[in-house]
Amino acid sequence: MEHNMDYGYGLWPIVIGHIAIVLFVLFIIFKPKTKADWKGLGSLSAFFVALFTEMYGFPFSIYLLTSWLGSRYPVMDPLSHEHGHLLYVFLEDVPGISYLVHPGSNILLLIGVIIIAKGWKLIHKGNGQLVTDGIYSRIRHPQYTGFFIVIISFLIQWPTITTIVMAPILFIIYIRLAKKEEKKMIEEFGEEYIEYMNYTNRFLPWPAQTEINHYENM
Repeated sequence: MEHNMDYGYGLWPIVIGHIAIVLFVLFIIFKPKTKADWKGLGSLSAFFVALFTEMYGFPFSIYLLTSWLGSRYPVMDPLSHEHGHLLYVFLEDVPGISYLVHPGSNILLLIGVIIIAKGWKLIHKGNGQLVTDGIYSRIRHPQYTGFFIVIISFLIQWPTITTIVMAPILFIIYIRLAKKEEKKMIEEFGEEYIEYMNYTNRFLPWPAQTEINHYENM
């Protein structure tokens, strides 16, 4: 019996449009000046290029999985956009999976964007001064925290093999960038920033566990 496959990809204008919008927003947020800034922007941009390319352009992950699993792949028409969401394909019977994907991922995305916006607004108002109020009174790098949440939300919203591999690499890059920024802030603000580090954490709002000696050896 023939099965008419509804091919849901090859939508390159949509891919290009999504990528262009996201790259523009990231450029506005990052305002890259240093080599480290460009590295962070480039890494996150690569994540979104891979994401939207697989979401609407070429379903690389699905081709790999159908090749590996063959007839054991859970759906008959994997290349339809309806069956492009891997969490739905493999975890369809798990209770609450639809709520996790939508609206769960959208709520996470909104939280991440709000955190990024709050951090960016305070830094912009700071005019080069040390900012320790608002969201910065709880965490030292709210914009990176926001990026982590946004990345996780998209991993839930449209998981692919490529982005799942890229996500931890991005996390490591941002952790290293945060440490470099902290070293620079110590050099610029000295004891004032060290005192600030004593009651804040890098990314999550729980009691600080900063090891100042780490920076003395960097």
